[in-house]
Amino acid sequence: MSQYNQPLGGNEMPRFGGPATMMRLPTAASAEGIDAGFIGIPMDIGSSNRPGTRLGPRQIRDESRMLRPYNMATGAAPFEHMQVADLGDVPINTFDLKKSVQIIASHYAEVLSHGCRPLTLGGDHTLTWPILRAMRDRHGPVALIHVDAHADINDEMFGEKVAHGCPFRRAWEEGCLINDKVFQIGLRGTGYSPEDFDWGRDKGWRVIPAEECWWKSLTPLMEEIRARIGDAPCYLSFDIDSLDPAFAPGTGTVEPGGLNTWQALEIVRGCAGLNLVGGDLVEVSPPYDPSGNTALIGANLLYEMLSVLPHKG
Repeated sequence: MSQYNQPLGGNEMPRFGGPATMMRLPTAASAEGIDAGFIGIPMDIGSSNRPGTRLGPRQIRDESRMLRPYNMATGAAPFEHMQVADLGDVPINTFDLKKSVQIIASHYAEVLSHGCRPLTLGGDHTLTWPILRAMRDRHGPVALIHVDAHADINDEMFGEKVAHGCPFRRAWEEGCLINDKVFQIGLRGTGYSPEDFDWGRDKGWRVIPAEECWWKSLTPLMEEIRARIGDAPCYLSFDIDSLDPAFAPGTGTVEPGGLNTWQALEIVRGCAGLNLVGGDLVEVSPPYDPSGNTALIGANLLYEMLSVLPHKG
């Protein structure tokens, strides 16, 4: 019997039964003793277009039921080396976005205090800012790999400083990021001005628009990124709208011309060897995902993140 938690197997309980947790893992009330924990943030009050991401964590968990413990492509076997659990959802205040930011930051500070590496099921992208605040308080400024159709560096949206289009400007203002180790991959679409993408470049960030990724393997790019980041603590934030809507239509702000699923896998698998301190998968909106495939892709990418986390043995 393994000393580590295991996902409930399909021969023990039909895949459509069993606990409604990420990968049908055991739950844990605390991150104490947990090496990596899946955490939901059921929030869409920071969204500016289509709603529904508050339902994302539940749907991602449901679509994770087919995931098995061994990664056939990479050979990773995370459940042989780490104690992993579903840590439930953050109890956000669904009527107050600013309070929710404080709640998230405090919640993650507690999780990180136990040495746990959190993998977050979103929820709209606002949530990454308070997570990065908690990461800064624990690890100091972090490197960032941000995969998205949008730069999310707006100063304001409708006069508000807190929204899903603002998290990385807020994180930069709070000193959460190592400026020469920030990478934004997959940006595209229309904008208001060149500054939509150039703001980050002016800070020393590397911006890789989607057009630079077309028809290419992203494995060489990830080799460059790993060399640039080195052993610095690194956070991975993956917005599902980075993928072309042909692959992931179930999101609030779709843009054509995006990444494909094999490029998404190359990005996450390319993080192997980095000092990943956590990651998130955000902006899955089940009302626009009738087949469940967007949430299914999200669940698989979260498993791939788990597979590249550093472990103790």
